Amino acid sequence: MLGIGLSVGALAPALAQTKTPKYSNEFLNIGVGGRALGMGKVQVSLADDATAGYWNPAGLASQKTKYDAVLMHSELFSGIVKNDYAAFSMALDDKSAIGASFIRLGVDDIADTRALVNEYGYINYDNIRYFSVADYAVLLSYARKIGSVEGLQVGANAKVVYRNIGSFANAIGFGLDAGAQYQRNNWRLALMARDITTTYNAWSINSEEYEGYAVETDAIPKNSTEITLPTFVLGVGRTVKLPSEFTATAAVDLELTTDGQRNTLVSSKVVSLDPRAGLELGYKQLVYLRGGVGNIQQIQSFTGQEEWKMQPSLGVGLALSGLRLDMALSRLAVEKLGQQSQPTSIIVSLGYGIK
Repeated sequence: MLGIGLSVGALAPALAQTKTPKYSNEFLNIGVGGRALGMGKVQVSLADDATAGYWNPAGLASQKTKYDAVLMHSELFSGIVKNDYAAFSMALDDKSAIGASFIRLGVDDIADTRALVNEYGYINYDNIRYFSVADYAVLLSYARKIGSVEGLQVGANAKVVYRNIGSFANAIGFGLDAGAQYQRNNWRLALMARDITTTYNAWSINSEEYEGYAVETDAIPKNSTEITLPTFVLGVGRTVKLPSEFTATAAVDLELTTDGQRNTLVSSKVVSLDPRAGLELGYKQLVYLRGGVGNIQQIQSFTGQEEWKMQPSLGVGLALSGLRLDMALSRLAVEKLGQQSQPTSIIVSLGYGIK
């Protein structure tokens, strides 16, 4: 556990020292809500409840109830990583709405065994300390319908980020997101710009925690700044009515990152494009079946061959008297990697709307 604890604890300061923007604040890209995650994280054009504060704040202006709330809990890597999310939104009038979202991703009870052996060479388990590595974010959202353009609504987030590595280091950051949705007939178009102002995380390092334990080859981290460059998501969706009170909603999101070349379907040194697609089948606005695909990457197999892989997801939903229960399965174990299967994540979210 010592190696795990120190490697996790050293990760964020190391990123901060190099000031590399790639994958900064990546915990905010995992996604929230069982509906969205069941559709392959395709939601920028569709979000119209409290989760819109995360996916596209403009969608808050379309929520169907006066008040809406969503809770979600998921566990990653066999329960080692805990992911929690809560959101609340309310309509101010028939044209505007506000919302607040809270996200925490963390690993708790990491053992610090550096002082396990005392000055006399004996093992003393009472000297073991435990700490957590956790990332937090609070999003305050506002959305408004544009009266001069029918079907157009815009929104924005003020975002505060706090990242903590026990008593070793912590960082605080601020940023802004902006989004727009346009609805015409059964079509929905959207644009979301995350970290549009560039989000800065200022890291504060407690160097005293490293002194006395670092070996000569280890450099003690110093205070520094980490930046998160803008990400843009273009979305389009369409809902059609089917016979026997069935409905079908199909949507596509195109995510463009600006933090350097990534392993995506379309990749360059300027921008990288990651497409995602999702489908939702509904019956009487009561029961939903969902599926999606995304995270298209080129990987090298154990045979040395390079091939394209994608990440599928499935989900189901139930809506009854304002209550929404959504479950998603992502990273489905559809193949073997060596002797181990790919891990499958089960995500459950609960939403409730009050008219």
